[in-house]
Amino acid sequence: MSGAPRPRRRGRGGAFVGFVRKEVFHVLRDWQTLLILLGLPLSQLLIFGYAVRTDVRDVRVAIIDPTPSASTRRLAARIDASDRLIVQRVAPRLRDVEGDFLDQSVRQAIVLPVDAEARLRGAEPLTIQLVTDAADPNMGSIMQAYASAVVRQWHAEEVGALPGGARIDLATRMRYNPSLESVFLFVPGLIALILTIVSAMMTAISITREKEMGTMEMLLVSPLRPVQVVAGKVAPYIVLGFVDVLLVLGAARTVFHMPLRGSVVLLLAECLLYIVTALALGIVISTRAESQRTAMIAALAGLLMPTLMLSGFIFPLDSLPAPLQLLSNVVPARWFLVIVRGIMVKGAGLEVLWQETVILLGITVLLLTAGARRLAIRLG
Repeated sequence: MSGAPRPRRRGRGGAFVGFVRKEVFHVLRDWQTLLILLGLPLSQLLIFGYAVRTDVRDVRVAIIDPTPSASTRRLAARIDASDRLIVQRVAPRLRDVEGDFLDQSVRQAIVLPVDAEARLRGAEPLTIQLVTDAADPNMGSIMQAYASAVVRQWHAEEVGALPGGARIDLATRMRYNPSLESVFLFVPGLIALILTIVSAMMTAISITREKEMGTMEMLLVSPLRPVQVVAGKVAPYIVLGFVDVLLVLGAARTVFHMPLRGSVVLLLAECLLYIVTALALGIVISTRAESQRTAMIAALAGLLMPTLMLSGFIFPLDSLPAPLQLLSNVVPARWFLVIVRGIMVKGAGLEVLWQETVILLGITVLLLTAGARRLAIRLG
C-alpha cells in the first residue's frame, strides 16, 4: 500500500502534460490569433519607433519676394539646402499662396520686404515675416523654429562682409491658430477615433457574435436577404455614430471653444461618409474573424493603432519615413482628419477638399464591395 500513490502522481503529471500539449496544438491551429499575437508586437515596435518623433522634415515653404535679387535668391538656395525645408514656390504677393495654405501644399511663407536688398546694406532693420500654418500647433512651433534659424543664418552671411549691416527683425504670424491651442489638434482626431471604435469595432464584434452563437443561420432562414440582415445590424451604429459626432462637436464648441469656420452641413456630411467607411471596415473584419476575440484583436491592431499613429492625429505625417507615409494613404482616418481640420480650423470648402473626399469615397466603395461580396459568400 505504501507504493500505491506513486502511479497516481505519475498519471496526474502525464495528464497535465497532455493537457498542455493540447492547448499548444490549439493555439498553433488558430493561425489568425497566432499571427496577430506575433505580428502585433513587431508592428507596434516599428510604427512607434518611427512615428513617435517630434522633428519635422520636408516642410513646404513659399517665399514672398516682391523684388527678387541676388541676396534673396541665395536665401531660397539656403532653404532648399536645408534638410528640413523645401521651397515649394516663389511668389510676389502673400495672397498668391492663400489657396496653397488651404490645401496644405504650402505650410509656411517667408515674406520679404520690397526693398530687402537695400535694407541689407542700410541702417534700418530688415523686417521679415514668417507666416506659419498652426492648425497643428506642435508642428507650427517646430516649423517656425526651423525657418527662423535658416533666415538668421542667411542674414548673418549676407551682412557679415558689409560694414554696419542692418539687424534683422523677424515677425511671426501663426495662421488659423494664433494662440496655439492644442484642442485644434485633438478634437478632429478624437472624432475619427470615436467613430472608428463605435462604427468599425462594434460592427465587427456584433456580426462575429451572431456567427459564433449560431444565430446568423436563424436570420438567414427568415424572409430577409443577407444584405438586409447586414444593413439591419449596422443601422443602429450609423445613428449612434452620428449622435456621437453631434455630442463631440457640441462639447468642443461649448467647453473648449473650438471654432467651426466652415460649413456645418459639409462637416456633418463628411462625418456621415466616414461612419459608413468605418462600418465597411467592420464588415470586412467580421468576414475574416471566426470569433469575437479575434475580431476585437484585429480591430485594435488594424484600426486603432493606424488611426492613432498613421493619420496625423498625434504625430505629423511629415516626420514619418517614406514607406510609412505611403502606407498612411490607405488609412481612411488620414484623409478624414485633413477634411475635418480643413473645415473646422481653416474654413475650407468642398472646392478645396474635393480630392480628399473623393479618395475617402473611393475607399468606402471598395471596402463595401469587398465586405458585402465576401460576407454573402460566407453566409451562403
